[in-house]
Amino acid sequence: MNILITGGSRGIGRACVERFAADGHSVTFLYAKDDAAAAEVQSATGATALKCDISSSDEVLTAIKSIESVDVLINNAGICGFCLFDAITDGQWKQMIDVNLSGAFYVSREVAKKMIAAKSGRIINVGSMWGKVGAACEVHYSAAKAGLRGMTLALAKELGPSGITVNCIEPGVIDTDMNSALSEDDLSALAEDTPLGRIGKPSEVAELAYFLASDKASFITGQIIGIDGGFAI
Repeated sequence: MNILITGGSRGIGRACVERFAADGHSVTFLYAKDDAAAAEVQSATGATALKCDISSSDEVLTAIKSIESVDVLINNAGICGFCLFDAITDGQWKQMIDVNLSGAFYVSREVAKKMIAAKSGRIINVGSMWGKVGAACEVHYSAAKAGLRGMTLALAKELGPSGITVNCIEPGVIDTDMNSALSEDDLSALAEDTPLGRIGKPSEVAELAYFLASDKASFITGQIIGIDGGFAI
């Protein structure tokens, strides 16, 4: 299969690149800034790296035009931010929505054209449990991820007749660079609040994405699947 993964140079995205490449799939991943990290992933996995700011519809259009076909799209790229609600600036709000929600929309819109023509495809959005339960001091992040939930449900209905499934994975606290700013005490507290009593691994999220991309998941669409150790119950 031809796999396209956004935000593939680190964290969950990198784990997805590694998982699909390990089984011999043709993997292309988009990344925004870190050339060195992207080159390292490309060298280690044999995947193709494309630099692309997904918050720019023009850059997305150019990148997707260069890819002949996409069987599976994993919308993983995202940013986070911690800020009191009344201190969130217009710029912070716009950047969060542009990357975490609009970016997934731009990439999905271009890739869907190829999938509709092929009458098949998988779109897997990587949301967050905070899009379900909300997080204090992360209103902009929670709102963007909640929007991804809604987009998943609507796209599943619209693209289903074309043989395309659309699902959303909602990770909990995962051991990634995105959470590296949290202190050991914060991480311990979050692990304690998780029924399974630990932080998740990027590889565990990648395994769920791999399943949703497989033929075993061919009758699963429009689903929001939590992988959070029970945190969002």
